[in-house]
Amino acid sequence: MFDLANPPADFIANPFPHYDRLLRDSPVAPQPDGSVLICKHADLTTIYRDTTTYISDKKQAFAPKFGAGSPLFEHHTTSLVFNDPPLHTRVRRIMTSALTPRALARMEPGLIAIVDQLLENMPNNADLIEHFASTIPIQIIGNLLDVPLAERGPLRDWSLAILGALEPTLTDAQLALGHTAVTDFKAYLQDLTARRRAHPGDPETDVLTRLIKGDDGGKLTEIELIQNCIFILNAGHETTTNLIGNGLALLHDFPNQKQRLVDDPALIDSAVEEVLRLRSPNQFGNRETTAPVTLGGVEIAAGTNLHLCIGAANRDADAFDNPTEFDITRKPNRHLAFAGGPHICVGLTLARMEGRIALARFLKRYPEYVLKSGRVPGGRIRFHGYQHLPAQLS
Repeated sequence: MFDLANPPADFIANPFPHYDRLLRDSPVAPQPDGSVLICKHADLTTIYRDTTTYISDKKQAFAPKFGAGSPLFEHHTTSLVFNDPPLHTRVRRIMTSALTPRALARMEPGLIAIVDQLLENMPNNADLIEHFASTIPIQIIGNLLDVPLAERGPLRDWSLAILGALEPTLTDAQLALGHTAVTDFKAYLQDLTARRRAHPGDPETDVLTRLIKGDDGGKLTEIELIQNCIFILNAGHETTTNLIGNGLALLHDFPNQKQRLVDDPALIDSAVEEVLRLRSPNQFGNRETTAPVTLGGVEIAAGTNLHLCIGAANRDADAFDNPTEFDITRKPNRHLAFAGGPHICVGLTLARMEGRIALARFLKRYPEYVLKSGRVPGGRIRFHGYQHLPAQLS
């Protein structure tokens, strides 16, 4: 039996052969702790669409994991991703109104400037995560919330610690680090919010001002406001870092596909979609059943925690032709990297824009880059990417 809480030694670095075996042998896999691992694309699609039978609320699961009332419990049970209506509806509506096509179009020149500056300043022997991929989303989300440049230093470490607490198993040190990160991040945002209330920004471009202001449906409470600001940074940081890093790794490892993109830069949009499919930055989602269900011939009781394996579903031969191949021209490409249904990622258009601009401009500047030995996997089960990606640029 495959046990997500105690996976094989090579799973974190390369989970994909394990996904392929699960899809073939046990696409609905009961776990020793009573949860169930779900791998089929069709099953995930059904679950994402049915918000009555499969809920996102995680209070029952997170109380024993984090401790009821703890900093991590408060954050992960208040943020958008682990909530159902009415809170999910209110917060998502406000966020969506701040990420309109018009607002994103205004952001694009600034994103291009950030990417070009990073490319200009990168050493010839670079770490593509440290010097490039991880810097872009921090600056973009910092701009969205109008966080002063001088105050952005701790944001990445806070985000990594909070998201790291979502792993299936935690050490005491990881748990303590996550609690401290939420506490420190919350204190910082309370101060930033007080300053923004005193001196509001333009709600057309400043997401924090928009969240403070609310909309015709009302305002967020102080805790809802603070925790969802943390969520915005967390949701847009590690996943976008992984999108860019995974894209650079795949293009290097499949030189024929890289050459196709160099020869035809117009393929960048479909290339980003294929990176999202084959190396999904977020490998797992979760839902909880509210009634008995049967999936893949397996009976599942009400109140069961489901692990939705996005990484496996995006390799499902029933949904994709030649699913293990990297094909930057793949169409259609109905991957689930951004989940689906009412909980589909609110920042998906921004993430795609960041991936498109970062990969296209990198490849134009350094088409002959070579990855060196010493790649370090991200070290997570839930998220797939790299901690370090050493490269020679020319």
